[in-house]
Amino acid sequence: MGRFLPVYVINPNSSAAVTDRIAWAAREAWPGDDPEVTCVTLEDGPPGIITAQHILDVTPMVSAFVQDRSPRASAFVIACFSDPGAAAARAVTTKPVIGIGEAGMTEARAIGNIGVVAISSNAKQRHYDYYRQLGFESDVCGERAIDLTPLQSGDETLAFGRIVDAAAALRDKDDADAIVLGCAGMSQLRARVEAAVGIPVIDPCGAAVRQAVARVTANSRAAD
Repeated sequence: MGRFLPVYVINPNSSAAVTDRIAWAAREAWPGDDPEVTCVTLEDGPPGIITAQHILDVTPMVSAFVQDRSPRASAFVIACFSDPGAAAARAVTTKPVIGIGEAGMTEARAIGNIGVVAISSNAKQRHYDYYRQLGFESDVCGERAIDLTPLQSGDETLAFGRIVDAAAALRDKDDADAIVLGCAGMSQLRARVEAAVGIPVIDPCGAAVRQAVARVTANSRAAD
């Protein structure tokens, strides 16, 4: 048995295929086994988190999962770019709760102007409201959408070209220094998109897992 309790990575939508992509990104970010990173699907969630109503629907599910697992976890990652339920989850646990949206934006801000590739044009206002809440509004130079579902967002045939086109426009027209992929489903395409556009491309799932592991190990050192 390892020294640490598991880090739980929560996919708030009901797509097991998206969870598989999240698990791949988590392994890329943290190939170690202590803490163990365990990815779970909220099977009662919607197929994708796209609308404000979806966020309202999954928030109690996320907080209930966190409250139930808190005694047996070292940290939690909410693997949706809108970070649904993050505040509610933090209210029911003392363990770190990391939203991938905030984690990805934090990593990108260290590089420069942030461009976001979103999955839906309809989410833009909601995203900007969240950027403002987090204090990132002045760092975001643009957001461009590919208008696919979360499951489609990682499909190489459907999504890769759209993501590259959006990222290139963010680089050339909006002056982005770094691109954040605005959906957990895009994770496996990150390296190829980065190679295509020639500027850093941030997978927020990986960023959040790295931050969660860092928080867990730092908290352990502080307690020693």
